Amino acid sequence: MQYLFTILLLHLFATSNVFAQLQFIENKGQWNSKVNYQANFNTGAFFLENNGFTVLLNNTDEYKAIAQNAHGIKNVKSNTDTKDFTLNSFAYQVLFANANNTPNIFPDKSLPTYNNYFIGNDKNNWASNCKIYNAITYKNIYPNIDVRYYSTLNSLKYDFIVHPGGNPNDIVMQYKGGVKLSLKNNALIIGTTLGNVTELEPYTYQTNAVEQKNITTKYVINNNVVTFNISNYDLASTLIIDPQLIFSSFTGSTEDNWGFTATPGADGSFFAGGIVMGTGFPTSLGAFQTTYAGGVFDGWVNGFDMGIFKFSANGSQRIYATYIGGNGNEQPHSMIADANGNLIIAGRTNSTNYPILSSVPATGSQFDIVITKLNATGTAIIGSVRIGGSGDDGVNIKSKTLFSGDTSLRRNYGDDAKSEVILDASNNVILASSTQSTDFPAVNAFQPTLGGMQDGVILKLTPNLNSIIFSSFIGGSEDDACFVTAINPITNNIYIGGATKSNNMPGNTIGTINPNFVGRIDGFVTELQASGTAIFKTTYIGTSNVDAVYGLKFDRFGYPYIMGTTMGTMPVINALYFVAGAKQFVAKMQPDLSAFIYSTNFGTNSPSPNISPIAFLVDRCENVYVSGWGGSVNIGSGYTNSGTSGLPEINQIAGLPAADGSDFYFFVLRKNADAQLFGSHFGQNGAAGEHVDGGTSRFDANGIIYQAICANCLGFGPAAFPTFPPSSSPTPPWSSINPSPNCNLAAIKIDMNFAGVATTIQSSIAGIQNDTLGCVPTLIQFRDTLQKGVKYFWNFNSVAFPNATDLTTTVANAAHTFLAVGIYKVRLIAEDSLTCNIRDTSYITINISDRLATPKIIVKRNLPCNLKQYEFSNASFNTHAEAFNAQSFVWDYGDGSPKDTTNITPIRMHTYTGIGTYFVTLTVIDNRFCNSPISDTVKIIIKPDLLAKTQQEITGCSQTAVAFKNITQGGGLSWKWEFWNVTTNTIAATSTLFEPTFIFPADGDYKYRLIAFDSTTCNKTDTTQFYFISIIKAPRALFDYTPKPSLPNTPTNFINLSSFADKYLWNFGDGNSSTLFEPTHEYNKTGTYKVVLFAFNKSSCADTFSLVLDVIINPLLDVPNAFTPGKFGANGIVYVRGFGIEKMKWRIFNRWGEIVFESTNKNNGWNGFYKGKLQPTDVYTYTLDAEFVDGQTAQKTGDITLLR
Repeated sequence: MQYLFTILLLHLFATSNVFAQLQFIENKGQWNSKVNYQANFNTGAFFLENNGFTVLLNNTDEYKAIAQNAHGIKNVKSNTDTKDFTLNSFAYQVLFANANNTPNIFPDKSLPTYNNYFIGNDKNNWASNCKIYNAITYKNIYPNIDVRYYSTLNSLKYDFIVHPGGNPNDIVMQYKGGVKLSLKNNALIIGTTLGNVTELEPYTYQTNAVEQKNITTKYVINNNVVTFNISNYDLASTLIIDPQLIFSSFTGSTEDNWGFTATPGADGSFFAGGIVMGTGFPTSLGAFQTTYAGGVFDGWVNGFDMGIFKFSANGSQRIYATYIGGNGNEQPHSMIADANGNLIIAGRTNSTNYPILSSVPATGSQFDIVITKLNATGTAIIGSVRIGGSGDDGVNIKSKTLFSGDTSLRRNYGDDAKSEVILDASNNVILASSTQSTDFPAVNAFQPTLGGMQDGVILKLTPNLNSIIFSSFIGGSEDDACFVTAINPITNNIYIGGATKSNNMPGNTIGTINPNFVGRIDGFVTELQASGTAIFKTTYIGTSNVDAVYGLKFDRFGYPYIMGTTMGTMPVINALYFVAGAKQFVAKMQPDLSAFIYSTNFGTNSPSPNISPIAFLVDRCENVYVSGWGGSVNIGSGYTNSGTSGLPEINQIAGLPAADGSDFYFFVLRKNADAQLFGSHFGQNGAAGEHVDGGTSRFDANGIIYQAICANCLGFGPAAFPTFPPSSSPTPPWSSINPSPNCNLAAIKIDMNFAGVATTIQSSIAGIQNDTLGCVPTLIQFRDTLQKGVKYFWNFNSVAFPNATDLTTTVANAAHTFLAVGIYKVRLIAEDSLTCNIRDTSYITINISDRLATPKIIVKRNLPCNLKQYEFSNASFNTHAEAFNAQSFVWDYGDGSPKDTTNITPIRMHTYTGIGTYFVTLTVIDNRFCNSPISDTVKIIIKPDLLAKTQQEITGCSQTAVAFKNITQGGGLSWKWEFWNVTTNTIAATSTLFEPTFIFPADGDYKYRLIAFDSTTCNKTDTTQFYFISIIKAPRALFDYTPKPSLPNTPTNFINLSSFADKYLWNFGDGNSSTLFEPTHEYNKTGTYKVVLFAFNKSSCADTFSLVLDVIINPLLDVPNAFTPGKFGANGIVYVRGFGIEKMKWRIFNRWGEIVFESTNKNNGWNGFYKGKLQPTDVYTYTLDAEFVDGQTAQKTGDITLLR
């Protein structure tokens, strides 16, 4: 037997979630020297040493309490705020007894970040740039035995890899640290003082040339030593790597949301498409269509729009989500994303107002094919086209909601929406679908007319969907449908696959696998010329029963592979792996369709297919991948299906609910049909089965499935659908629950890990990704976007030095400075010796130049000015005086009008529609110049006519500054104010300030005007009319007072001597004021007071004058003994009389002891009223408590006679 290498894998993993998301940090002196790498987890750490590892565990409750206290959270149990805690920890060590103490250590899967450690003030404990890795391999820990440590999303794993010549009996693990070892259900239980750590039963498996074989392995415990008891294993077998569930998430739509189609983005993002039956789809801010557009009743379902959702690569974030639809019904059938992240969606609509953006006329009347291209942000469409005729287009036979069950070519629930859209190397859009229209638009067609009741159609459109390159029917005299299409990577010919009832399919069938129609329904494969104008070959695929081709892909050598289902018995040819009686088939064909290279089947021995196939792939190692679903939804809808019970599960995905016969199923077949590498169900247990309502999903080139599922249909009963990662993880899925009343689109991403190593180079210049043109000298950053390798070999000039390796790294990035002009083909080889292909190579071409272009704009405004027309001249030049061409420049006029791609001439004329500020940009886009793209920008300001305006009603005073306000409209760059004396009719003064102030020298009549200047407006200058202003004399404040000097306990009388004023404000200096012309003021306290008089005239001009006066107040208190209320004069109200009173409390009582009046202010007196009534003539008593300003107090009582 010939083989390259033999590997045995012992797979051990801890089940505790404390090991989630481990990353290994190199030790550069910050930790004990015995430690090579340390990985931290939530409540402990993991230390890798030369001959083993150490595990540190912390008490989780105590650790949580410390963390809570650090964030100000009390200990709930003890209700204490204490900051003194005891943290109990436990450590145990695992030594590889008799192992190599100096193994070769290889870290891989490095992260772009690093850690720094500055511990204490001892620099010996400082370490910087400590690299971080996702996996560490210790080579030859025992002879020909490696150990590899890594982390999955849920657990720590470490694999023993036994190479030829290695003996697994050499592996001896000695546990130290007081642990207690035991076995339970073949799992190793490590007992610690903080609880148990479990290592599950060793999972050991390998494949040989015929099959995959699981190897029975058990732990053997002898005191504190663990070894392995391994049954017979084949030394000529090959390693199989576990699949990894990356994420499983709902869209989170609160409205019914059915799953149709999915496709990957270039960055690993996930596009999911389905239908939404109302409002409630979680659209993103600024999305192309944020609201449900409505729909019409369709059989047994309500109206629906497309719902398109883009997940981040890990499924935790919504990048965008949008509706697409009109007043009818829409559904997406197939999607594909280009390298820039634009999404092409193919489906069907019967809306009269579906969004269209194309020069291709919209045609059709019933259901029609639509193709829409969304931009990378999901905020706008780049192109959108509707193509159809008078019949249904994009519908295979009949909508499933109008008629259920097997009907002609429709053999599964969802087959009515079978079609596939792909892109060629130029991003032209190719679609395989179906039509029932006799007038379907045929362009450059090899078959211009409908052959039967329904034909397949194949279309090719330009990248922006503005033109149909070709469009053709493909079919015979019966029903025909195109389901899938692919491009031969060697010849660029287009291949189409599908199903037919016609015995006269177009194309030469002579010398093909089946030149004649075989059964009731056959599959078919047709090869077209790359131009799409002619057919090379057609072959039927099938048995005497019902057959269909649902998958068509190529390997890298140009061999086509097909996948489909049969109701008969497909031949098994050159295949070691097959299942007798199985109804799913896979075949590899000669490119000319002349023969099978191999043909096999998979599934169970059953009378009908197990699954409705959805996705298909041939990877770079020629392994074959299939996804599909089966069971209750198919069977319950009247379709012939045997369900998914009993499908072989190999290396199945762990942690799923038990299979229930109505699940999704994923299958991987090894190269040359040698063995099944993988098989696993996916779905909930019970209620409605997982399914797809129509359309295709995809695997990417790395064998990762991007699967859209109609899942968790609660209208059929409750069940727990598996989402992933857990909600408690650092990156939980976008939505782990289905909030709708029925179904939700679930997005499933699983890495099967069989596709081998792959590489794709991305360049970056000055932070601009994918830039490949630089000016000498240029530093360029390179990155392997796939990061699948363990080692990377870089050659920065592979044409001149094809055998050289300039740089070898263990990280997926490198940088290089190019010092000379030239075109460089940079080569990257990514290597992982444990994969099927070991190495993969990618290239990128870098252009280094010294040619520099300088863009320059010259602007001229054409007349008449109000036309808003500008003339833009291109005065650009370059260092080599090379002639520019018609694709050298792009003009952007800054007003949203279409950009203009031109040569340096002719002069561009552009008319603007409105006023505003526009930034006109001229960009050099000619890749002959290394600084391309480079731009020149000028600012264009289009203003309305200048209208000079100023405040009209102004008053002022002589010798006082008067402010003038500028309220000019339409712009203004400079100003001239003129101030005229009306009497002499001469200019008294001028100003060029925007808003000046001017002091008029004397009272009298003046006039003024404003002249505004702005050369950027059409009228350039404007002048206001003259406005008149009357300047009056400024007020003069002046006063005196009596008595002078002041007399004790005597009010002060103020004498107003002001002139040219008509309003006054007095400030007496004790907190009191008055607006009287000549007030009298009584001071309450001895002191010196500054009295200020403010005098104002009718123009609000003001003047002030102040005097200082000395006041003498001697404390005095008295109350009059009689008053006559209701009469005018001093005796109408009774007051407390006195001087120097600081505080007082005065109460008056009637003869019955009622308080009829009280006051704390001597200026408040009693008017004889009580409760709104004038009191009778009588004698009233009072009490008075007073405190004077000098601190003395006094009490007084007495009588007051009220006289009427």
